[in-house]
Amino acid sequence: MLFNRRYSLWSLTTILSIFSGRVVGQNASQILSIFESIVDCASCLVALIPLQALAHLGNDPFSDTFITVCDVAQLEDPDVCSGLMSRLGPIIAHDLRSIDASGQTANRLCDALFGFCASKTPNPFTVPLPSPSATAVTPPSMPTVRKTPFQVVHISDVHIDREYTVGSEADCTKNICCRNFADEAGEPVTDPALPFGNSKCDSPVSLADSMLEAVNSFDAQFVIFTGDVVEGNVYTCSSEVTSDLIDFNAEMLSKITAQIFPAIGVYDSTPVNSFPRNTTDTTLDVQWVFDTQSAGWEHWIGNAASQQVDHISGSYAATVPGMDLVILSVNTQYWYRQNLWVYDSDIFQPDPNGIFSFMVEQLQAAENAGQKVWVIGHIPLGKADIIEDQSNYYDQILQRYKDTIVGQFFGHSHKDQFEIAYSDYSNQTAANAIGVGLICPALTPTSGNPAFKVYDVDPDTLGIMNIRVIFANMSDPSFQTNPTWTLYYDARETYGPLVGLPATSELTPAFWHNLTEVFAANDTAFQLFNTFLSRGGDVVPCDDTDNCKNMTICDQRAFRSQNNCVCINYLCK
Repeated sequence: MLFNRRYSLWSLTTILSIFSGRVVGQNASQILSIFESIVDCASCLVALIPLQALAHLGNDPFSDTFITVCDVAQLEDPDVCSGLMSRLGPIIAHDLRSIDASGQTANRLCDALFGFCASKTPNPFTVPLPSPSATAVTPPSMPTVRKTPFQVVHISDVHIDREYTVGSEADCTKNICCRNFADEAGEPVTDPALPFGNSKCDSPVSLADSMLEAVNSFDAQFVIFTGDVVEGNVYTCSSEVTSDLIDFNAEMLSKITAQIFPAIGVYDSTPVNSFPRNTTDTTLDVQWVFDTQSAGWEHWIGNAASQQVDHISGSYAATVPGMDLVILSVNTQYWYRQNLWVYDSDIFQPDPNGIFSFMVEQLQAAENAGQKVWVIGHIPLGKADIIEDQSNYYDQILQRYKDTIVGQFFGHSHKDQFEIAYSDYSNQTAANAIGVGLICPALTPTSGNPAFKVYDVDPDTLGIMNIRVIFANMSDPSFQTNPTWTLYYDARETYGPLVGLPATSELTPAFWHNLTEVFAANDTAFQLFNTFLSRGGDVVPCDDTDNCKNMTICDQRAFRSQNNCVCINYLCK
């Protein structure tokens, strides 16, 4: 998870909330003293015991305690304290009432809330997988003469703020700005929100419309969208999320003529990240998300797939017309470390809501039919905020169907990245690279210049021949009147010469591994990649200081979260 302003709100408030139940009735200074005493996993687990007692008093007393502590300590504006804790408090209370404070789930809850008790070791589990048949798909020989590739556009993390107000304060005290807030009325504006966006704010509708029009200009065969429609307002979003999803579906339909294959993101629910498992007893289910997107996506994915969205917790499989290609869209949120609903049971649940079973069923059907598959989803499986269990189990499926899965596409990080899967993670070589997750940069300006990707796809193998990143430069004087979407860089032209890429070769997993070898040896090349992460808009220095460069290359070589070197304690990001 990125430790930006949006997530720092979550981290600060939840960290403090861990201790509040222990000191009900005591003053804020004592609360902060106990907060400072929590230094490791053991002390976090001890703190869960009085929290459980508070949770058993009911959701309201539990949430009210957190709101009061947040207010007294002045961690956030009062409306932020109240809004966030009234939404997340009941989920945390439900978790605490449901688990043993000394069990594995309690350890994982401490990790999710505070960053302590983290483990890189997945629970042993073997995903049930059919054996390869005698007619199973075999890796095709690479053609020496390629047909003209077709184009696919990848967009992600649009985070549209429909309350974005031109002229409002962009440098506010809340986790989302560029809005008119009652408690800021009459205050002088120091950094006014401009018509097409601000780097401190999520996307205005005008910027989203501009991007969709640019996407349509590429005459793509189809478009993939890997989730996160809603803005980063974690403390007031509620019923408007439904209208946000409906509105963006309508906007895509009106502005893009190509077929679109979407996936669900972590912000496409309320509270944010909230996806209860089907084993959870709660009235706060999110079936409304699946109902909304089932109806909204049917135009593109067809009736059968839209029914799967409704009944397979947001996942579906749809064949691209005229191709032997299946788009397998998976809801990754049931594997997400910050989905607090996954900590409400001590019972081992390796396949929440049957997503893995559905994947295997669809992959086996594709293999039997001689089809290829692109997997799309929101969260890349190698990120530190994916639970190591489910990341490992996904990898088992990938190993089995590596000759059927020819593309994997994600968003979530807001950065232009990639992650490589290996047949043997203890021997990470080009020869052992068997898959790669391609991660799309975001539209929202909070992570850099707005951008999307265009893939050149071989019509025979359905592999990726090239990637072009298209961006709108916010420093361009014309950006605030009419953003211009232009080529930022061409992966084949930029990276190909660094690894001696043959003219007819795809951008294979081996190519990406070889590129990491170049990055390790050639700092100029690595710094180019580091600049590309944010499309040059918000470049964060990364070198041997604090081991940043080595950790970044480790991340590139980790499509399993257990192999990721990124620090899981959110305070150290």
